[in-house]
Amino acid sequence: MFKNTPFEAIAKTMSESAPKFNATSMQDAIKPAQENLKAWADLAQNQAKEVQAAIAETVASIKDIKDPQAAFEIMKASAEAGMAMFAKNLKEATSLSVGQFHSTVDAVEKAHPAPETFAPVAKNLKAAATTAESTLDTVMEKGAAAVASVAPASKAKKAR
Repeated sequence: MFKNTPFEAIAKTMSESAPKFNATSMQDAIKPAQENLKAWADLAQNQAKEVQAAIAETVASIKDIKDPQAAFEIMKASAEAGMAMFAKNLKEATSLSVGQFHSTVDAVEKAHPAPETFAPVAKNLKAAATTAESTLDTVMEKGAAAVASVAPASKAKKAR
């Protein structure tokens, strides 16, 4: 009945597997992906709320200011707060990514036909992800310190 074409091979697999289909096990298999997506949605929503609040605060602070220097100082403080928020958000996103990667590696190890042989690979994969996270944290800290240490250029008097 079935020939050796990709479509027919898929149809054959589906027809043979249909009686074995179990909705509960399918939901259990999808649950980690749903939880991961929910974690990302929650993170994005929280970070968006923080950004909106920061922008609203800056707009409210600068609204009635008449002194250009005071407006500049508010904008400078807003930019610094924005950079700190960006670093915090990046750290949170990286932490979530690494945590989910570790969970995925654990799940692969658990489902592996020979988990004891996969264990060293899993350990190295997780260590590499943790090292990448740590390196990113260090780079962000050094970058923030470098930006904070930059002094504004002094104004040179114009010659007439």
